This record gives sequence, structure tokens and C-alpha cells, in this order.
Amino acid sequence: MTRLFNDPSRFADEMIEGFAAAAARWVQAAPGGVVRSTRGDDDQVAVVIGGGSGHYPAFGGLVGAGLAHGAVMGNLFASPSAHQVQQIAQVSHQGRGVLLSYGNYAGDVLHFDQAQEKLRAEGVDVRTVTVTDDIFSAPKGEEHKRRGIAGDLAVFKVAGAAAEAGYDLDGVERVARLANDRTRSFGVAFSGCTLPGADAPLFTVPEGKMAIGLGIHGEPGIDEVDVPTADELAELWVSRLLDEVPAGVELEGARVVPLVNGLGSVKYEELFVVYRRVAQLLEERGIAVVEPEVGELCTSFDMAGASLTLLWLDDELEALWAAPADAPGFSKGSVTPQRRADAVVVEELEEEVPESSAESRDAAALVAASLHAAAAAIDEAADELGRMDAIAGDGDHGIGMQRGSRAGSDAAAAAARAGAGARTTLVRAADAWSDRAGGTSGAIWGEMLRALGEQLGDDREVTASLVSDGVLAAKDAVMSFGKAEVGDKTMIDAIVPFADDLAQRVAGGQRLRDAWGHSAGVAEEAAQETASMAATLGRARSHGDRSIGTPDPGAVSFALICTTIYDVLTAGKEQ
Repeated sequence: MTRLFNDPSRFADEMIEGFAAAAARWVQAAPGGVVRSTRGDDDQVAVVIGGGSGHYPAFGGLVGAGLAHGAVMGNLFASPSAHQVQQIAQVSHQGRGVLLSYGNYAGDVLHFDQAQEKLRAEGVDVRTVTVTDDIFSAPKGEEHKRRGIAGDLAVFKVAGAAAEAGYDLDGVERVARLANDRTRSFGVAFSGCTLPGADAPLFTVPEGKMAIGLGIHGEPGIDEVDVPTADELAELWVSRLLDEVPAGVELEGARVVPLVNGLGSVKYEELFVVYRRVAQLLEERGIAVVEPEVGELCTSFDMAGASLTLLWLDDELEALWAAPADAPGFSKGSVTPQRRADAVVVEELEEEVPESSAESRDAAALVAASLHAAAAAIDEAADELGRMDAIAGDGDHGIGMQRGSRAGSDAAAAAARAGAGARTTLVRAADAWSDRAGGTSGAIWGEMLRALGEQLGDDREVTASLVSDGVLAAKDAVMSFGKAEVGDKTMIDAIVPFADDLAQRVAGGQRLRDAWGHSAGVAEEAAQETASMAATLGRARSHGDRSIGTPDPGAVSFALICTTIYDVLTAGKEQ
């Protein structure tokens, strides 16, 4: 378990602060993560990587000459926010464009895509390559749906070397895609990992068993088998990965980079024993091993597990893999001398509060009170939400909702105190929620609050009809944003019936308080009905059947917030 921490909610922030201080030769802190503290003589395409914290040396440990130019570091096992991605990319950009690369997880895709749109609107040429190396997260033919695990390193290293060699953005993107297409990984675990402050691991494996196909965020494996010997594990890895040889690769005479990765508490000596047999098996098949790596490359706190990644080379990929690199968590060869370069961070000016009507300011006070109550309700439910999420996902939904709801509540309270109207209060709460929570739920709640705020405005009375229209706008925004539909076992399964029922009742003349109360009950019932569904989207998709019998935590937390807001409306005798 994780033993050394202060406030668990501050763990990632304090970790980044300490890491930047310890690794100052390579990196410096910047809003949203870390960037290089050195640079060469020539401008380069900026390679910006990222994801949730808890995986060192991924992602901050891979920032340095010949590797990434910046790493966006989200909260523990949660994607960074779009704002964080945008900030790190802005600081890293050297005028030749930006390549964003990260593991293919729903929350990361949502936030990085948002940031990409914002950066392009600023005139920055931005491309994205998601890493999809985990063979157990989607079947053959659906490789684009696979998640990224330890194969991140292969893609990041190739992209960083290409940037260092002076490739233009088209070239860096091309070789990064090629590296991803030629990378496959297979992971196993003997026990789960425990987040700071948690009293139990995200998942457990029976004594004497090994989970196959686990995820690096604590997603449980898809099968359990007896713990093998080191040689038997090597044989399992190699045989399965040789069934996944990329198109265009002929085994006889092929060249491959094996990466044996320890996930946290399986130590180097054990990994070397396993690698011994991996190398033998590859050589027996006529495959040439090129510059392998054995060690902790992408971890998951204290998870007892390991993975094998194979990067299948061509001449260009081999040269890029072999190129020098110097980063806190990975080094190879001798890089060209670098010079110290302090990051130029553009300070964000605090926006003035727009003018608002008295009626809208009254509504803003109610918004702030509602979000304050919602944050308190989420605090009480966080452990249970995390337990539900750990059944088939990574167990961080409760923590993410805590961070987001607290930040949203604080931002709303500050805006309301400053005299903001309903729109400004909700938009600032949306930005704070999304920025602090990260993850898929953070992105979704940010979209919902923003859509509602845009509908309510700052200069008019907030009526039941306006609220209903705003909730419908929030529903539409989320469905367009996340691409989920009713029946996918997501938050949408509660959002859609709530919004539709509220619209129908308000249109029929009911007071907002009464309509909201009934619709909150509809959302709660719909959330519970998700227990009979199998998850088809997000991190839980790989274990969809395992989720049957447990409600979707996103739907449950949405319904909880709706019922909590009804209590606030009732206490205030809102009409």
C-alpha cells in the first residue's frame, strides 16, 4: 500500500513539486506538469505527452533531450484537464508545431482533443497520436479501441528522437504512428495497487493466482490463472504476442525491441529472470533482439505486476530507438550538450466579473449553495462510488468527483461573492471542476455546467423554462462531446431521462422545485437500472460483463447531485 502522503487530495501536486525539485537538471515545473529545463540550439517540433499521475517514470520522467519536451501530469490515475494540456503545450512550443501523445483512454482523449482545438484556434499546428498497445483491451481488427500501457515509451521515444533529429511535424507524426502500429503489450498482475489514503487496493487477486490483461490504472484483468514460474510467464507472453505480429513483419529475421516492465513491486532481479527466457524464445524463432529495456518503465504505484512490450523495427525505427536520450527516468547514449532554458509562462490575468442583473445574482447565490451541498454529498459517497467503479474500472470515480465538486463549489462561491450572475458563476465552476477533477467525469461535468450557464445568462431572471432549456442543452452537449448513448452504461443513462422528464414537466406548467424533485427521482431510478447493463464504453468496456449487477458510478453520482439540489430548492422554497 501507499504509506507516505499528507493530504491524499494534494498528493499529485506535492509529488510534482518534489519531482521538479529533485530532477531540476532535466525538468522544471510549469502549470499543468513539467517541461524541459534545457534546450538545444535548433528549434524542434514539441513532443508533449501526458496522463494521470501514479505511473512514474511515465510521464514526467520521460521529459528530456531526445524524448518529450513536456509532460502534462493529471491527478492520480485521472487524465489531465484540457487547460493543463494547453498550458504545457504553450510553454513547450518552439514554433514548429506540437505532437500530443498519450494512452488511449476516454478521459485523456476528451481533454487532449479539447486542448488541441484551443491550440489550433491560437494558430498552433497540433497533431495527436494515441498509444494503443494493450492487446487484451480490444480484439484484433479493433486496434484503435485499445488502451496504452508500457508501449507508451516506445512511441514517445521514437517521436522524441525524430524531433531531436530535426524532422518536421509531418515526419514526427508519421514515425510516431508507425511506432504505435508496430507496438504490442501484454500485462499480468499478482495483486492490486492502493491509492494514497485508501484502505484497500483497487482490486485483489486470489492467493496463488495471476490476473491476465490488467490495466495500469487498476483495471482488473480479464482472467485468472495459477501463478506460473518465470519461464512459464515468459512463454505465455511471447506466444501470445507472436500471435499479434503487426502487418508487414516477417518473423524470420525480424528485429524487435523487448521491454520488460515492472509495475511497482515486482523488482528488477525477478524481471531479469523472466527476461532471460524471453530473449531465448525470441532468438529461437529467428528474431533479432535490439537494445532491450528491463525495469520500471510505466508503473502503477505498488501493483505487483509486470508486462512485456514488443516494438517491431524497420531501419528508421531502429535508428530512432537507438538515438541518444537523457531524461530523469530514461537515458540512452550521450546527447548533444544542452543549455539551460527557463520556461516562459504567460501569466493568466484574472477576468473581471461581467455586469449582471439582481435576479441573475440571486440565481448565482442559489447555484453556489447547490454546488456546496453537492460537494458535501459527494464527500460522503466517495468511498462507495470508488468501490462501484473498481468493479470493472479503475476505482477513481469517487476521488475525481470529490476533487471536481470541491473545486466547482469553491469557484462558484467566489464568483457569487464577487457579484457574478448565473452564467459567470456556472462557467467558472465548470472550468474549475474540469481542471481539478480531470478524467472523463471532470470533462463531462465541465461541459454540463458550461452549457447550463450559457443558457441562463447574466442579465435576466432565471425561470423554470430557462433552467429546463439549460439542462437539455447540457444533455445535448455531453452526448455530442462523449459520444455515449442511452444503454452504454454511463452517466448518460441518468442524464437523458432526467433532462427529458424535467422538460416535459416544466412545459406542463409545474414549478421548478416540484418538477426537479420528480425528475431527480427518475434519474435515481435510471441510475439503479444500469446495474443490469454491461458497460460498453470507457475503461470499464474491457470488463463489461463484470459490471453487471453494479450500477454505473457516473450515473449514481449524477442522480445524487440532482437529489441534493432538490433538497436545496426545497429548503429555499424555490418556485
